[in-house]
Amino acid sequence: MVTSPPSPLSAHMEQFTNSIFEINATEDANIFDCSTIKFDRKGNFSVMTISCNELSIFRRELPEVGPLANNMSPEDPGNISYSHVGGLAEQIRELREFVDLSLINLELFDRVGISPPKGCLLFGPPGNGKTLLARAVAFESEYNYVEVVSPTIVNYEDSVKTIRGTFDHARDHQPCIIFMDEIDAIGGRRFSEGTSAADREIQRTLMELLNQLDKIDSLGKVKIIMATNRPDTLDPALLRSGRLDRKIQIGLPNEQSRLEILNIHSNKITKHGEIDFEEVVKLSDGFTGADLRNVCTEAVIFANRAERKFVINEDFMKAVHKVGEAKSL
Repeated sequence: MVTSPPSPLSAHMEQFTNSIFEINATEDANIFDCSTIKFDRKGNFSVMTISCNELSIFRRELPEVGPLANNMSPEDPGNISYSHVGGLAEQIRELREFVDLSLINLELFDRVGISPPKGCLLFGPPGNGKTLLARAVAFESEYNYVEVVSPTIVNYEDSVKTIRGTFDHARDHQPCIIFMDEIDAIGGRRFSEGTSAADREIQRTLMELLNQLDKIDSLGKVKIIMATNRPDTLDPALLRSGRLDRKIQIGLPNEQSRLEILNIHSNKITKHGEIDFEEVVKLSDGFTGADLRNVCTEAVIFANRAERKFVINEDFMKAVHKVGEAKSL
């Protein structure tokens, strides 16, 4: 991949292996005085200038990172906008402030002489939109996005290198948001005695995570969002000022929020007659956002069983009762 401005050399570059590249400089390149080849961590190279009349082979040593990070590329957070996130208007505002003020309005912090927050913790019961919210802010902001499911990190041979490589990758693709889901898997409280080899590896991973958080330039364009269902189990060192400065609770939706969520998930469903969503909301006390999505799914299934191509109010009533019964198991 050639990332330099157009030059006579563009047709004379070839990658032989993951780490060996050939650059064939011809007479057409005699406008250049010296050679400067810059490689990023993905193996892409930028040619600033190149010497003439020589055949050069440049070898790039691969960085020591874990296998997950070594194969990493910026992810697509999906076509998820804030309109897909129901009942979280205040949380959206807080997260937008964390990302936009830090990455776009840096002069605001510079003017008042304080550092913007580096990291944000989303916490609350599962199924209420923490991951959805992180993907939405990445999509709306048009930043590069890396999503890591924390329990998978410890399954790799060297989780410390994986953490290091993840942060290095984000620095190479600024502006970038790193989203670490289920952070309690590696960010739990440390114990000094009686730990197993697996526990010690997790503690090593946490220490590297703390180290990488401290290395992040608060005025840079890498931001960390972490999510957990169990904030009480996190190590205090992870939560201290300068690491996860912003904490946003994503709780169970209230009645108004449940109505918004139902409207979002039922929007594309073909309906017939009036649907009493207010009654569905009353019957769904204690439901998560994921539960409400399941209500819409079950309503479609009931309509299909009745060999109808549309959903009626009775389908939603049956669906909300079915999901409620499943939650009580």
